[in-house]
Amino acid sequence: MIFQEALAWILDPAHWSGNGSIPQRLMETLAISGISLLIALLIAVPLGIYIGHTGRGRSFAIILSNVARALPTLGLLSILILVIGVNWIPVAIVLVVLGIPPMLAGVYAGFESVNRDTIDAARAIGMTEAQIIGRVEIPLAAPLLVGGLRACALQIVATTTVASAFAFGGFGAYLVRGLAQADWAQMLAGAI
Repeated sequence: MIFQEALAWILDPAHWSGNGSIPQRLMETLAISGISLLIALLIAVPLGIYIGHTGRGRSFAIILSNVARALPTLGLLSILILVIGVNWIPVAIVLVVLGIPPMLAGVYAGFESVNRDTIDAARAIGMTEAQIIGRVEIPLAAPLLVGGLRACALQIVATTTVASAFAFGGFGAYLVRGLAQADWAQMLAGAI
C-alpha cells in the first residue's frame, strides 16, 4: 500500500515542475555526488599511485582508510554544519572523506597486484618511472582501479541523500519534509 502511494507521489505531475521538483532535486543530488566523487578521485588516485608504485606509506594509508570508514557520517556532518554553516560544503566534505578510503585502497591494491618481475622487465628495457606507471601498472591494475572507483561512487551516492537531508536540498529534502509532515509516501519516494 505505502509503495503504491510512493509511486503515485513520484508520478504526480505536480512534483515534476517548479521549485523543489523531482528534476531539481535530482540535479542537486547528482551535482553534490559528482563534485564529491571528483574531489575524492583527485586526492585518492595520486596518493594511491604513489603508495602502490613506491611501497611507501602503505601503513599510513591503511590507518587513514580505517579511521575514515569509522567516522560517524551524521556526527561529522553536524560538526561541520556548526563550523561552516548550512550549505553544500559540509556535505561535500563528508562525502569526500567517505569516498577516499575505497578509492585509495583500490588504487594501491591494484598497483601492488602487478607482478614485480613485469615492472623489473619494463625498467630493463629502459622505461622511465612515468612510463612504467602509465603503460604497465595502470593497465594491469585496471580491474582493481575500477573496483575502487565503483566502491567510492557507491559510498558517495548512497550517503548523499541522507547527508543532504540535513544541509541542503537533494532528495534528502523529501525525507525531512515527509518526516515533518508525517507524509510517509513522500518520504519513501525520496528514498526511492
